[in-house]
Amino acid sequence: MARSRVVVSTMPPVLLTIAASDPLGGAGVQADLATFAAFGVHGASALTAVTAQSLTTVAAVAPVGVDLVADQIDSVASSLGVAGAKTGLLRRREVVELVARRVERGGLPAPVVDPVMVDGRGVLFVGNEVVVAYRERLFPLALAITPNRREAELLAGMSLPGPEAVLDCAEVFRGLGSDAVVVTGGAFDGQPDDVVITAAGDAWVEPGHRVHTGNVRGSGCTFSAALAAGLALGQGLDDAVAAAGRFVRSAIETSATWPLKGPGPVSHTVPGRPRAQADPH
Repeated sequence: MARSRVVVSTMPPVLLTIAASDPLGGAGVQADLATFAAFGVHGASALTAVTAQSLTTVAAVAPVGVDLVADQIDSVASSLGVAGAKTGLLRRREVVELVARRVERGGLPAPVVDPVMVDGRGVLFVGNEVVVAYRERLFPLALAITPNRREAELLAGMSLPGPEAVLDCAEVFRGLGSDAVVVTGGAFDGQPDDVVITAAGDAWVEPGHRVHTGNVRGSGCTFSAALAAGLALGQGLDDAVAAAGRFVRSAIETSATWPLKGPGPVSHTVPGRPRAQADPH
């Protein structure tokens, strides 16, 4: 008589992204969920806005009400539990403060915060009250903050042409209150090295490699999602930053030759990428 086999299944860690949608699939919630899946974790989402976009323009943005954002977060937390979280476009002070309250009350773990505040030209597209809410409420609760060059310049109040300039004002970034700040270097002059600054006093440059293509839409979202996944899986900060950088580079390389009429998305269909393993302890 054949013996039946009992299969014991363990659910992977659940990561929650709180961000806006990108119908093109390169950035926002879509990029975060695809990245989470590539790292072998289960992705859940809370939408803050629905957008209509092409490769060159944003046609429409419809914010999601604060109460509905809260209901999304709470339903995920109560149904699945949340091992890690990251934020993308929050846009309104009330949503920034909502996320901060959920972290303070223990409903969310300390998040990786991608402070989406400045466009690629360095133009601020959120109100000053949002910047203040980030600084006073959310940054001090963050596991890591991942500003790009333009956002880092806004936070530092000075020009940052390269990694050395970031290191020179390391104390400014430590003053934001997060456990770590990772300034992503895609827009730096020269090599796109990332700069890591920790609250513990460490700072280093993580070497990057420039891929010559315009298809880099969503690279910042993808980096912060990959960092959140690595940290949730038990990686140390240095390993998680390095793994996130490798994943983004592979994503850009994969979509580099896509013949699109405008800045295209990075690809999350990176073949053969070994998945990070959770720390058994």
